[in-house]
Amino acid sequence: VSHSHTKHRYTLPIETMAAVAQQYYEEAAQNEQMGEEDGTYIAYQPLDGLQEHGVAVNDIQKLNDAGFHTVESVAHATVRKLSEVRGLSEAKVLKIKEIVKGMVVMEFKTAADALEDRKSLVTLTTGSTELDKLLEGGIETGSITEVFGEFRTGKTQLCHTLCVTCQMPVTDGGAEGKAIYIDTEGTFRPQRLQAIAERFGMDPSVALENVAYARAHNSEHQTELLKMAAAIMSQDRYALIVVDSATALYRTDYSGRGELSERQMQLAQFLRQLTRLAEEFGVAVFITNQVVANPDGMSFAKDSTKPIGGNIIAHASTTRLRLRKGRGENRICTVFDSPTLPEADASYAVGPQGICDAQDA
Repeated sequence: VSHSHTKHRYTLPIETMAAVAQQYYEEAAQNEQMGEEDGTYIAYQPLDGLQEHGVAVNDIQKLNDAGFHTVESVAHATVRKLSEVRGLSEAKVLKIKEIVKGMVVMEFKTAADALEDRKSLVTLTTGSTELDKLLEGGIETGSITEVFGEFRTGKTQLCHTLCVTCQMPVTDGGAEGKAIYIDTEGTFRPQRLQAIAERFGMDPSVALENVAYARAHNSEHQTELLKMAAAIMSQDRYALIVVDSATALYRTDYSGRGELSERQMQLAQFLRQLTRLAEEFGVAVFITNQVVANPDGMSFAKDSTKPIGGNIIAHASTTRLRLRKGRGENRICTVFDSPTLPEADASYAVGPQGICDAQDA
């Protein structure tokens, strides 16, 4: 983000507020330079930063308790949402909103600036050269990538592989961050992580230490775990959130047509929270989805299945990938929907050490 022309950007009622914002921008620019020199760059600002701008410690604690752990999360929330925080009056909320407005850039920028931002985007390697080529580097950070396909197409293996590759140096296709794994189907296997870590020349015990794992037991618990994830992520450098699978529990907790709209509403809120975490912490969000037989599709069609979750999940995911079986251990990944990637295929294989290059038949 360019900080050169921020001098007269804000027309705030109080001149001092503008001065505070200006000072903050100068500090941020300095910190950014320092961060780049260290080789680490943290995308978010901890909530404690509000203290320097005159926000009381106990008010910061109230925000923390309500699930707001970064300045960005407060800036992105609506006044109505913040007014629901117990113990904060509307006047206080408006004051805090005014302060964070000066701390987080939420205005127009040129397409040229946006292009520069995209150039610095980190991608996580999938472990397969072909697949990385298809995805122009790998799984993108800062947005949601959804994979769907039948059983045994490598969805869970891809999740496991990414949990290890995200810890690698940026030069090797990683993001030098930890991973969070939310498992809804009981398919998480730590020993698989050990094998993948060995393949990439990493210490398996360190790799396992860097993955925070939780088993979700129902759709409400699944949403609750995201709040916990936000708290964990504000304490350390994380690069990836995996939800395997995002839709399974909604499918079982809500059944029949009568509960469909309620299910979709709850699913939409869960995905909205995931999007927020991706943007707030700059992490890659990787979700798996199940497929259902498509009654409209002809049985002799190439693929007569469709992903569940309907338009809700289709709009929430930035990139959607379809996985299907190939010959032997080989699998095929197709770009189903993406704002930047062309619709194309790539082959990969599922091996004992995660996702790897396709074997020649």
